[in-house]
Amino acid sequence: MRITPLLPVTASMATAAAGLSLSAFAVDYMSPQQAQAALFPQADRFTVREVALDAAALQALATQAGAPARSAQWKVVEASQGGKLLGWVVVDNVVGKFELITYAVALTPEGVVRQVEVLSYRESHGGEVRLPAWRQQFVGKTAANGLRLGQDIANISGATLSCAHLTEGVRRIAALVELARSRRLLGG
Repeated sequence: MRITPLLPVTASMATAAAGLSLSAFAVDYMSPQQAQAALFPQADRFTVREVALDAAALQALATQAGAPARSAQWKVVEASQGGKLLGWVVVDNVVGKFELITYAVALTPEGVVRQVEVLSYRESHGGEVRLPAWRQQFVGKTAANGLRLGQDIANISGATLSCAHLTEGVRRIAALVELARSRRLLGG
């Protein structure tokens, strides 16, 4: 009787043998520059504005957003056409369940959410937050009203954490732009 030594079986070998595929869930849908162009297609100029918040402004942002102020330094992209301000784009990241979601928020000169785009989604579940109908719920909302999950923004079963964290992120960005406008850190 001949004995054949067994080879170690790796997870990928076992998955392949079972007929399953190993798939990566990270998907990049667009770059920040592509998002700017999509969010403000009529713009002929995009200018990066550095917004630095002091301790008092950070506290005000956290209070207004109802969530921690993630950073004291923000890049706010000003979109303009022929020298006229069209609005701003802010790109940010939030954690979905385990992985980061990169998204962009476009706001009007009055601080009203114009559009939300998901740039990169890295989770295995919850990608429904990319659905246009779900993102459309943010349009017309401001930092002062209409950005609460379960009240103003509908939740998606199976994407609860992604919905909650994106909603919180959009609220934080709307509050950031409002705060920056009121402190004359941004035009408009």
